[in-house]
Amino acid sequence: MADFELQRIALPTGVTLNVAIAGDPANPPIILLHGFPESHRTWRHQIPVLARDHYVIAPDQRGFGDSSRPEGVASYTPDKPVADLLALAEHLGIGPFTLVGHDWGGAIAWMAALQNPQRIARLIIVNAPHPLAFQRSLFDDPAQREASQYITAFRNPEFEKFVDRMGLETFFDTSFAKHADAALLAPEKPAYLADWGQPGAMTAMLNWYRASAIQVPAPGETPERPAWLDAPFPPVTQPTLVIWAMQDTALLPVQLDGLEALVPDLTVVRIASAGHFVPWQKPELVTEAILEWLA
Repeated sequence: MADFELQRIALPTGVTLNVAIAGDPANPPIILLHGFPESHRTWRHQIPVLARDHYVIAPDQRGFGDSSRPEGVASYTPDKPVADLLALAEHLGIGPFTLVGHDWGGAIAWMAALQNPQRIARLIIVNAPHPLAFQRSLFDDPAQREASQYITAFRNPEFEKFVDRMGLETFFDTSFAKHADAALLAPEKPAYLADWGQPGAMTAMLNWYRASAIQVPAPGETPERPAWLDAPFPPVTQPTLVIWAMQDTALLPVQLDGLEALVPDLTVVRIASAGHFVPWQKPELVTEAILEWLA
C-alpha cells in the first residue's frame, strides 16, 4: 500500500495538478515542492514520516509528472507555479502553512514566501538558492557561473532534438550521472522515463529554465551588472530552515554566503555526504533536520 493517495485537482489557474496527499487534514499543513526533472516522488521518503503529525501535500508542479503541461514558455514564468501553489492551498482549505522546496521547487518557495508572508508561515529550503544570492553569484563567482552553464544549454530550443537523438534512457544515465548514486536511481528509473516520455513533457520541464529571468553569463564574459544586485532587497520574514548538501556540483556552497543578511530568522543545516538530490540520497538526514526544526 502506498504511503499517500494521489488526487487530480483542477485549479482556477488553468492547470490540473497530480497531488500526493497524506495525513490528517486537522493537523498542521505542509506543502512540498519538487524541482527538475522530478515529481512528487522527490519526497517519497519524507511524506510518510511527516504525515504522522502533519497534513502533507506534494504536487507534481505544472509541466512535470502527471500534471498539466500548458504550451508556451510564458506558461512557466515563476509567477505561474506560485499562483498554482496558492490556488492549491485554497482548494484544500488550508490556512497558513509550512512550505518546503527543493531545486526549482525551492526557487518557487523563496518567491512565494517573499510575496505571501500572510499565507506561508515557515519556509524550508533544500539546495535551492535565494534569488538575489544566485544572481549575484552568477556575476561574481566564476565557479558558480561555470557550474550553471547547463541552464544555457537547457534554454537552447534545439535541446529536445539533442535528447531525442540520444534517447531518453541515455539522457537519464548521463543527466544524473554526476549527481546521484546509480544504485539509488535504479529502482526509480522506470518512473522517470514514464514521466519524461509523455508527449510534450521534456519541453514543459525545460520551459521552466526558458521562462526564468535569471541571467547566466558565459565564462569570461563581462556583461553589464543589473542595478538590483546591489540595491536593498526585501528580507524573508518567516522562520527559515536551509538544508544544504555540500557535494552539490550544480549549486555550490557559495549560495550560503551572506544568506543571513537576507533571511534574519535563519537556521542552516549542512549535509556533507550528499549531492544535489539529497532528499532521496540521504533521506534520513533531511527528514531528521526537518523534524528537529519543526518541533
